[in-house]
Amino acid sequence: AQCQQYLTVSALVLCMDVGFSMSNSAPGEEPPFELAKKVIQKFVQRQVFAETKDELALVLFGTDSTKNPLDQDGQYQNITIHRHLMMPDFELLEEIQNQIHPESQQADWLDALVVCMDLLQRETKGKKYDRLNIVLLTDLNTGASADHLDVIIENLKKDGITLQFFLPFPVEEDEEGGGDADRRGPSHPGMGKGLSREQKNSMDMMKHIMLSLDEEDGLDQIYTFTNAIEQLCMFKRIERRPMSWPCQLTIGSSLSIRIVGYKAVTEEKLKKLWISVDAQTNKREDLKRETVYCLDDDNETEVQKDDTIQGFRYGSDIVPFSKVDQEQMKYTHDGKCFAVLGFTKQSLVHRHQFIGNQVIKIFAPKDDEEWPCRPSSGRWHELKMVAIVRYAYDRRSNPQVGAAFPCIKQDYECLLYVQLPFTEDLRQFTFPSLENNKKFTPSDTQLSAVDSLIDSMMLVEENENGEQVDMFKVHQLPNPAFQRHFQCLHHRAVSPGTPLPPMEPWLKAALERPEVISERCQAPLEEMRKTFPLTEVEKKKKVKTSAQLFGKDSEEPDAKKAKGDEEEEEYNLADIAEGSVTSQLTHRIEQLLSNKNTQYYMKSITCIQAFREQSIEVKKKKNTLTIFHLRKYIMIGLEVFWDLLVQGTISLFTWDCRISLKSFLP
Repeated sequence: AQCQQYLTVSALVLCMDVGFSMSNSAPGEEPPFELAKKVIQKFVQRQVFAETKDELALVLFGTDSTKNPLDQDGQYQNITIHRHLMMPDFELLEEIQNQIHPESQQADWLDALVVCMDLLQRETKGKKYDRLNIVLLTDLNTGASADHLDVIIENLKKDGITLQFFLPFPVEEDEEGGGDADRRGPSHPGMGKGLSREQKNSMDMMKHIMLSLDEEDGLDQIYTFTNAIEQLCMFKRIERRPMSWPCQLTIGSSLSIRIVGYKAVTEEKLKKLWISVDAQTNKREDLKRETVYCLDDDNETEVQKDDTIQGFRYGSDIVPFSKVDQEQMKYTHDGKCFAVLGFTKQSLVHRHQFIGNQVIKIFAPKDDEEWPCRPSSGRWHELKMVAIVRYAYDRRSNPQVGAAFPCIKQDYECLLYVQLPFTEDLRQFTFPSLENNKKFTPSDTQLSAVDSLIDSMMLVEENENGEQVDMFKVHQLPNPAFQRHFQCLHHRAVSPGTPLPPMEPWLKAALERPEVISERCQAPLEEMRKTFPLTEVEKKKKVKTSAQLFGKDSEEPDAKKAKGDEEEEEYNLADIAEGSVTSQLTHRIEQLLSNKNTQYYMKSITCIQAFREQSIEVKKKKNTLTIFHLRKYIMIGLEVFWDLLVQGTISLFTWDCRISLKSFLP
């Protein structure tokens, strides 16, 4: 594997206010408690599905009870450590969903911050983390003591702890004390009639802390609940750190150049697969699996695994291969390689011939300042040339043929490797030419309408600098299958037994055409409808007369027609018994019998039975040919099929016929 996950680097404490003030809201607004709960739910589920190794703790303040190590002498009351530092999992999601509710007390948010700092200091001691972070979710509507504010700030700096605040209302850098309520107005979500005195005092202390930790960007770490929910709607992508692939780029047998490859683009797949669990306990361990190998015969004879080997199905036969055969038949080579076979023009390597599920960037090693493969140092970038290379990741992988394109960026230079197809990978199709058909030759008006539609649907626009930029950034879109999968997993984990929710609106909107494009293409679409009118073509079914169907006069009475139908049917059955259909049916029976399987034997006998019954019905003597045709099946290992006929498993023949059949046995 060329990529691996990030190591455990972060320790984070979520500190949520569950006091009674968080349940207060203006009419028509969602309470801050519910918004804060959504924020931590979405954050935790992102961490779970991103498969990170980061550790997370959850602290609640404003609880009716108190549970923390600093609970002494009546200090740090109504603060509860709900979960200690560990990797997030579905159990935590269930607890957030079912166990966290609004409570009736209030607590000092600065005391809660100190409890979080103490938790980090205790539980990260002796471990190495790249980041320690505390996230506070509160409405700041509690009294807070600023007596030890400077000490708190000093300890935050000393321990390297970063801080983030999530509030029901926005905070701007130029806000001053009581001006918040006047400027925002009572209509702002989460504001109600304006900030209370406690909120104004707490906001001043919060700003002082954040600017002390980061003078320039401190206030950028203060977010609103609604903005956070929008940002967290998208499940976090699985983080990968590229793993280097050192190799030698060879040209011929005498020139070898050191290179390092990294996967730049590759198809991401879910690592977690479906497994079977016990429906009553939901535990995998409660299921007992047992594999039994049986022969494909009537008795389903059981055989041991050691008595089986792999077989390759070739038509109706199975060609056996032992493990030794499988090892010998593999294509072997010398191991990893990146050998240049030659050079060609980029125009000859067509984009539709790019295959594979990855793009590899080839760089120079860090200590090689004069890398000879640097695109700018040679003329192949200038001449628009491309190298055709033979690529093999390691000894176990099959070799590929691909193209290495020169790539020069502002910050780096590299080669881009893309796999090319072999002969077996190409599909050749032949279609009639549209140019030679005057019926389909478009007019100038039609061509102009198509051009206008294409121009109106271009997904690029000019920015303020006159540069063209993408409107629909595909590389920033999440995989909708992943997002929906994670959404359903989370719902089923926290709400078992309930129907799955519909797809979230933001995900549907993300895959829709940009609104500016939809508005811009309306007029060209109307022009297209006018210049390319569509008419419904009804296929006229030719009506046959009764004379064509029955070969009789259509004026005959109904009774006579019915009698004629019977005669016609008898005539057709006779044709089946002695005409060309006989050889076709016999050939079909031979095909069924060639599978050498009881299921196909029964189908063959059914065909023979129907064939014989119709032959007897029309009183044809050639029905004895059926027995004659069956005689050769004894000689090709179909004794089981022959026994089914002789034993009368299906009442196909009379006793006299069975006596005559036995005479054919060797």
